[in-house]
Amino acid sequence: MRRGVPLCVLGSGREVRAENGHDGERFVEIRSLTKTLTGTALVRMAQAGLLGVDDPVRRWLPAAPGTGITLRHLMEHTSGLPRLPPEVPGRGKDPYAGFGPERLRRLVGRLDEIVEHPAGRETVYSNLGYAVLGAALEEAAGEPYPVLLRAHVLEPLGLADEVTADPPADRLLTARGWFGRTRAPWTMSGAILPAGGLWATPRAVGDLVVRLLVERRLGEPAASWQRVGRLRWHNGATRDASVFAGAFDDTGDWVVVHRIGGRPRTTDRLGARLLMRERPRKPPS
Repeated sequence: MRRGVPLCVLGSGREVRAENGHDGERFVEIRSLTKTLTGTALVRMAQAGLLGVDDPVRRWLPAAPGTGITLRHLMEHTSGLPRLPPEVPGRGKDPYAGFGPERLRRLVGRLDEIVEHPAGRETVYSNLGYAVLGAALEEAAGEPYPVLLRAHVLEPLGLADEVTADPPADRLLTARGWFGRTRAPWTMSGAILPAGGLWATPRAVGDLVVRLLVERRLGEPAASWQRVGRLRWHNGATRDASVFAGAFDDTGDWVVVHRIGGRPRTTDRLGARLLMRERPRKPPS
């Protein structure tokens, strides 16, 4: 871990640990961890009878051609869509700034040209897929993404005020650039919002992990969580922030690590190391 990087750690059996200027009560970018909440919204809306998890995309986005892609495919990253929308310049300067609803609508109309392989064949992580999923959820709910997420996920979890797409300016914690100036975060409020645009306090992220993965307050966790054996986890990163969150199904041990600056891979490694430290070792046979 690079010295001086603002760090916040929460986990089972420990209080919030914040170092180098981090703060567990201020809003930070959680980026692709947003996808776990978008997937949860899909499952909850299906349970409410608003849609079906296996509905084809074109049921809710009629402009979409017949590709065989379902909402489940989008949630599970098996849609065949590429990682990024065409022409988005990767990790460049504010890459999603021009990716608004109208541009997404145009892309939806030619999904058959964009897919890289048939739906259901391979698992390929896709931010574009979650942008499409978010648009479908909005059509099914008849409400904007922040409103449907609040109603179906955040309010039932008791976290409606601590996870948001529009954090209060006086509680933001962002990176600093030259001469201590605040660096502007990427613009993630457009069509890419359901894939990675949420903000939350680190303490609220810990509550999300506990209430979704450990206590199972909303039932079986959505397939938007990544899985390795008994571990469910997800991460997220943009230019200046990274997060790792995970919990073991069998023991309930969990951890959240958020960093501002530094390499996202270091955040992932730190989170995994802390989780393994918490996990009891099996006695020798």
